Amino acid sequence: MDSILWLEKLLAAAPFATVTVTHDRLFLQRVANRILELDRRNAGGLLAVTGDYATFIERKADLMAAQERRETSLRNTLRRETEWLRAGAPARSTKQQARIQRAEVLAGEVDELAGRNVVRTADIDFVGTGRNPRRLIETRGIAKSYGDKIVFKELDLFLGPGSRVGLIGPNGCGKSTLLRVLVGDEPPDVGQILRADGLQVAYFAQHREALDPQQSVVDTLCPSGDHVTFRGVRVHVSGYLARFLFRSEHAKLAVGQLSGGEQSRLALARLMLRPANVLVLDEPTNDLDLDTLQILEDSLLGFDGAVLLVTHDRYFLDRVTTKLLAFHTRPGAEGRITSMVGLRQWESWYAEEAEAATAPNASTPKTPAAASTPRRKLSYHDQRDWDTIEARIAQAEAILAALRAEQNSPQVASNHARLVELETEINAAQAEVDRLYARWGELDSLIPR
Repeated sequence: MDSILWLEKLLAAAPFATVTVTHDRLFLQRVANRILELDRRNAGGLLAVTGDYATFIERKADLMAAQERRETSLRNTLRRETEWLRAGAPARSTKQQARIQRAEVLAGEVDELAGRNVVRTADIDFVGTGRNPRRLIETRGIAKSYGDKIVFKELDLFLGPGSRVGLIGPNGCGKSTLLRVLVGDEPPDVGQILRADGLQVAYFAQHREALDPQQSVVDTLCPSGDHVTFRGVRVHVSGYLARFLFRSEHAKLAVGQLSGGEQSRLALARLMLRPANVLVLDEPTNDLDLDTLQILEDSLLGFDGAVLLVTHDRYFLDRVTTKLLAFHTRPGAEGRITSMVGLRQWESWYAEEAEAATAPNASTPKTPAAASTPRRKLSYHDQRDWDTIEARIAQAEAILAALRAEQNSPQVASNHARLVELETEINAAQAEVDRLYARWGELDSLIPR
């Protein structure tokens, strides 16, 4: 993240021209002033838009909508021409021949537009267990060190259904270590971790270590037989692979022969076969194209369990998560983790941290809350709030997740009135989640340490 922010600042102010290839949408928004998109859906395969990424998205949406309307109009015209030709004409007149030729041209144009308008995206849909206790994972004062290196300390965290927590910090700060401790792959040095009985975890590893490069694509998903079980239904492995844009010729290829993006899709495909209460995704966005990123975002928003996410894609992080855990790294603050409610708060905190790190006689960093509010004993009202805040957050997040799942369901896709209602309800639910997290941060800052 530090490197991305440094490069973003450099290129935004650079006196030279730059050409950037990236799937990082926030980076494009802040650096690019012209965007070229290679996509077979574009006329001629190329779309050039002058402006930032937001301008590009608007222009692209308008063009795709116009292109689809054009296809519909031409299909109607072609149908009428075909009906006229089938009705027959009294003689082979010049007019009749011209209309035959016109129909042939129309058919070709319709086929060309239809080919461009087809959108092939991975069909990503994670499977919950159907049973989600109110508390999935809770940590109380946990810490982890390797020798003299403090990875994290004094960490309290509550994960319930609908919790989506992002971990943010520089490479090597301990994000992956914290994930392993949370799911039980490593023990904490001190503190307590409570996990729900029968907790099921699906884990996407950062470097796709779970994939055997010598194994074939089909054997990776289906080591025996030719069917997989997805959502309780037996599905032929070739049909399941097609959901992730794999063609029949991919099935027998060794995993090591796939591109990085194909390997990521394969890892996600295998992950989706595991029912889970908790999804742990360590850098899942590497090598994924924009369309697949958006499908993955929507799937995570509709997942009814908890999500733990590590990614350098800030746009993805901000859209998917409801809480960020930021790792402190400057001298005097090693091992500290600060909880935040969104990317905007993190960017403000990050700027303060960077400024404090370069200031003379920099001392232990301050958190935004600690900077303004002295710690004191909680009042009766505050203590009562503190005792119930995490449960209320979990409940509010579950309500928000349910509303988003309904919004994404096919049943309401054509119900405009309900979609409008859902948008209002989702905004209100998100505001309540944000309010509770802000209150949680306020109370946390008041507790004597």
